[in-house]
Amino acid sequence: MFKNLRNRWRAGVVAIAALGLGLGAVVYTQGASAATWPTATGTVKLTATKAVSGTLDGGLKRYVGSGALGTDDQDEGQDPLFTLADGATLKNVIIGSPAADGVHCLGSCTISNVWWENVGEDAATFKGGSSAKYTVTGGGAKGADDKVFQHNGGGTLTISGFAVSDFGKLYRSCGNCKTQYKRAVVLKNIEVTAPGSSLVGINSNLGDTATFSGITIKGDSSKKIAICVTFKGNNTGAEPTKVATYKASTGGDGTNCKFTTANVTYK
Repeated sequence: MFKNLRNRWRAGVVAIAALGLGLGAVVYTQGASAATWPTATGTVKLTATKAVSGTLDGGLKRYVGSGALGTDDQDEGQDPLFTLADGATLKNVIIGSPAADGVHCLGSCTISNVWWENVGEDAATFKGGSSAKYTVTGGGAKGADDKVFQHNGGGTLTISGFAVSDFGKLYRSCGNCKTQYKRAVVLKNIEVTAPGSSLVGINSNLGDTATFSGITIKGDSSKKIAICVTFKGNNTGAEPTKVATYKASTGGDGTNCKFTTANVTYK
């Protein structure tokens, strides 16, 4: 009886979300078991970057780039659809295609229940200072040829309840930015669907850390997706050198890549 009640409750929340009545989409039912992708309530075309201070609640509308923002290429210099000021929140948004360079956080920020249907250059780039705190809660991303989240500034990024599929890297600490930082990323309750290359790339020589818990990987029977890859970062613009690769079968090194085999489940 309780199971049936729970299932009806979940179905009701999804229906309310589809109507854009403020609850957003159901991200996970239990842990990292089943991401629910929302249905857009409308479409908004952006011909110029939309600046956000305070909170923007998109009501689960789909935002797409148009004109100068109408590209999905890998140009590092292109503009984002959204820039978030220090302390800003972006929530209940679907980012469609073309997505340009997604979202830029200029300081601490919160990204909640945001869904990238087809990642352009990056889904989001984090540019705050050494004490910045960034939070990505819920949501998901598909179709990232390279990176989903790019960390160019300093501080700590926490990603929880997020779904990613068909991607290169879920997170990359910039390996060759002119100004480098010691960066941290925390991943909790992440649903990963192959194909993908690696979850995290960090610069061990700069003191970066990545901490993992509740990672669920689907469709990777050969266990090819790396959990954490370390690099030797630089500030010269040169391509960073890979140092080590840690997979679920090995666990991390306990210093830079912090996870054990128990933190990763395959389905």
